[in-house]
Amino acid sequence: MVTAPPAGTPAATGSDARPGPGSSPDALLTAAREAFAAAPPIGADAYHRYARELATRLTTDWPALTRANRRDIERAERAGMPPVLVDRLRLTDDHLPRLTALADRAGHELAALTATDTRRPAGAWGTLRRVPRPLGVVLMVYEARPTVTVDGALLPVLAGNAVLLRGGKEMADTDAALAATAHAALRAAGLPTGLVTVLHDPRRALLRALLQRPDAIDVLIPRGSPSLIAHCRDAGRIPLIASGGGVNHLYVHASADLPLAATVTLDSKLPEPAGCTSVELVLADRSVATAYTAELLRQAERRGARFTVRLDPSVAPPAGGDPDRIAPLAEHDIGREFLDPVVGVLAVDGPGQAIAHIRRHGSGHTEGVLATDPDVAAGFTRAVDAAAVIVNGSLRLHDGPKLGLGTELAIATGRLHVRGPVTLGSLMTSGWVVEANGELRG
Repeated sequence: MVTAPPAGTPAATGSDARPGPGSSPDALLTAAREAFAAAPPIGADAYHRYARELATRLTTDWPALTRANRRDIERAERAGMPPVLVDRLRLTDDHLPRLTALADRAGHELAALTATDTRRPAGAWGTLRRVPRPLGVVLMVYEARPTVTVDGALLPVLAGNAVLLRGGKEMADTDAALAATAHAALRAAGLPTGLVTVLHDPRRALLRALLQRPDAIDVLIPRGSPSLIAHCRDAGRIPLIASGGGVNHLYVHASADLPLAATVTLDSKLPEPAGCTSVELVLADRSVATAYTAELLRQAERRGARFTVRLDPSVAPPAGGDPDRIAPLAEHDIGREFLDPVVGVLAVDGPGQAIAHIRRHGSGHTEGVLATDPDVAAGFTRAVDAAAVIVNGSLRLHDGPKLGLGTELAIATGRLHVRGPVTLGSLMTSGWVVEANGELRG
């Protein structure tokens, strides 16, 4: 039975007849577009209610959500999934306050983004104002990260969009439970439940069919590995906000504070070894490469961290260093994501060589420089083209909330529409309302 919406909001009609797990692309897309058409304008009270309801129901449903997640974890471990990817799949009690806080922050941001725009003159004959509009129907494709399902069920919907969520098959039970939570929150808020569709069909044929539907899907957001993004770009015909592909570098100049450089490197890797802002390769000036590596290993040992340095064979290993923490850097390590607590160290002869390497092998996501010489830092930021360039800090600072830019759905590396954190405002477009007072073009 569908709960009646609060007064003043549209009934959740049509979209409550959701397509089942084996539904055809046409049925899925028709349901999403009907829900999008039935949704109220951006900024309506129903969206604020949805943010509150989702936070409440995540809390209420958390025991069931974590039980479902444990089933997925057990299957992943039996299948031999690498531990770092199992950890990415895991929901813990630490996640709940972060997810409820996300919903609260996003609701406050929505109010600021949808404040009435001031009318401005259009010549001497009329006025115009800019109004927010949703992007439309959004397809998100991502890997096995349950928190991304929550992000995707929240932020696009607050911006007035309908969203199709296609996560990794490894979290099927978790996603099914999260879908039920999101739909309950939508019903309670008086919004069409079809605004959130979690795709339970893992077949690649379904994804291929959806990628060929620019008539029904307005925006594609792939979030994950370079291969996932490349597949979506090559197989699809839908405008996309490309996200992920974090082949990221830190350049350690000869003037760098080496203890700081080592601390920054570890913070850029250990908390999320498979994260999109994780550092993969450190380009260290040859004159400091050995000393930097020694400091890096000392700090890792003090932390008791599982950590390996893949060291350029042309660099002398630190005296007394733990040989179990050092492996040779190979040619195939260049331009790759390790997805493990592993960092490569490659010696370079100055900033020009470091910049040239990044231009050739970087993914345009997040790059960093460590230098006390301000001219070196300034030259690096001018020459390196990435969604974010960090000076003397962790690459993990490239995060919408941390930068004060707002909640984020992903980090975009493309050049159109948005680059960097894909915030709530990035999930909207706008249009003009013109009060013409009978004016003609003539």
